[in-house]
Amino acid sequence: MSAPAVLLDRAPIRPMARRRRVVRRRFALVSAAVALAVAAGPVAAVTEVQRLAGTDDRTPTDAIVVLGAAQYQGAPSPVLANRLAHAQELVEAGVSDTIITVGGYQPGDVTSEAQAGKEELVAEGLLRRQVIAIPFGEDTAGSIEAVAAVAASQGLRSITIVTDPAHAARTRALAAQHQLTARVSPTQAGPGTALTAGYVLRESAGLLAVWLDTSDPRG
Repeated sequence: MSAPAVLLDRAPIRPMARRRRVVRRRFALVSAAVALAVAAGPVAAVTEVQRLAGTDDRTPTDAIVVLGAAQYQGAPSPVLANRLAHAQELVEAGVSDTIITVGGYQPGDVTSEAQAGKEELVAEGLLRRQVIAIPFGEDTAGSIEAVAAVAASQGLRSITIVTDPAHAARTRALAAQHQLTARVSPTQAGPGTALTAGYVLRESAGLLAVWLDTSDPRG
């Protein structure tokens, strides 16, 4: 007597079709993971910019670094003057006795941003030997590179960066590339402190670029 026939509710899946389904499922999972990773980078950068913007780290360091801003024939712009006043406050708070001003020349300038900053600090009561002026750096990366070179020659390993709030995260990341232990104490009130959407997005994009840069800044 023959065996009874087995009735199937649906046709059996062929091996080739099963493999296609597995491949499609894996591709979808990988695509989703890549999309999440791509989205996570910018989100992390924005978060870091906003977090460090409100930081006021007054841990003692070897030097306070004032990032350059515009000056007008030796007179600091409101933004630079605000940074210099904050740096002087940090000296009084015991963060460091040394201030490094950094910043080069713009076309037509008779002095550098760094020298203008130094003269302003001396006029406000700091000793000339307390202020190191580095008249180099046309942008943030160049300024931090110049600071790192001087810090190495002076045996300075830790710095406190004074700049605008939105600018703090990118500056600290650049300093870390040069093996500097960098803390941040950006200005919190006055000129240059507005956290506009455009400024935050620009600095977040800049920070992400620093994170993705795997080259050795020391050459």
